[in-house]
Amino acid sequence: MRRRLAFLVLALVAALALPAVALAHDTPENDESKWVMADWMLDMFFVLAGTALVAFVLAWKAGHFHNLDEAARVPLLVDEEDYYTPDWARDEEEWDDGDPQR
Repeated sequence: MRRRLAFLVLALVAALALPAVALAHDTPENDESKWVMADWMLDMFFVLAGTALVAFVLAWKAGHFHNLDEAARVPLLVDEEDYYTPDWARDEEEWDDGDPQR
């Protein structure tokens, strides 16, 4: 039992100490080190843009962009309660007053 507890404590100390070792270095400040973050950001942009392009081409080839006009009309056919229009806007008397200033 003591051996397991000692191993658990050692593993816990190592898990807490190792990230500090990785962050404890001093980066050199020179002209090349100033562009490290920009290089990483540019690389990630190309990786993610390439992944998005591949996903777009695969979706296009699978026919997901076929006949978009018909797909856009489907939500208009769903009959559901109007939650957004207030009751006063449905009152016909308010619109029948003939106010010429509108």
